[in-house]
Amino acid sequence: MNISITHIDTACILLEIGGYRILTDPTLDAAEHLYHHGFGAISRKLDNPALPLRDLTNIDLILLSHHQHKDNFDTNGKAFTAKVPHVLSTINASKAINGITGLKEWQTQSIPTTKLPNLRITATPAQHRPSWIPEFVSGKVIGFVIEFDGQENGVIYISGDTVYFKGIDEVGRRYKIDIGIFHVGAVQFRYLSGFGEYTMDSAGLIKAVSVLNPNKVIPIHSRGWSHFKEKESTLKEALMGNAITRDRTVFLRSGESTDI
Repeated sequence: MNISITHIDTACILLEIGGYRILTDPTLDAAEHLYHHGFGAISRKLDNPALPLRDLTNIDLILLSHHQHKDNFDTNGKAFTAKVPHVLSTINASKAINGITGLKEWQTQSIPTTKLPNLRITATPAQHRPSWIPEFVSGKVIGFVIEFDGQENGVIYISGDTVYFKGIDEVGRRYKIDIGIFHVGAVQFRYLSGFGEYTMDSAGLIKAVSVLNPNKVIPIHSRGWSHFKEKESTLKEALMGNAITRDRTVFLRSGESTDI
């Protein structure tokens, strides 16, 4: 089964599995807008989407890790999502937005399609905050495991916005992972919570990879907003300099389809 990934913006990727097209965390607004993410967190969008909206056709499914932050679900992304037949996200998102099916952690949803036999999506735990901050501040977030008939080397795992925490260990206990897609960027709001991180930095990613042991490591959500505090060059240097991640990491070029 041919699998390709195109990075579009932040955590927004187009994942094509055979003829089935999955879009994640649609952030499709133009750069330079200032957004409020809740509880005093404000940041600016710095990058434009790598593909125009007219190129995002025939999307079969959207996987939305959470709806409450604009760097994962912005104005154009929300409007686009309303036109897609299947959208999976958190229970909170399903209560807030019509047309979204909400999943609890470890809940599995079967998606009927002739393109990808026995397609199943399972919600995985995520911790989108420093450990000392309560969950309600940043809100509920999930990741996803993608399964379908014919997978020989393991499942596809999308981390969602998360730091490394014990929930990732549980993912590793439950699944053999072929392709791991990780949200990084070392998100921080230093004027609110100091150097506490809301997504993984390179060290957290390396630890997650050591636990999950995926065949391929694909970092996304690593640039494009003022609250991302680890430079891409630092991330790449760390991953290429580590024996665990050096030979299995694939860096996507925004706007270009990469066969995995």
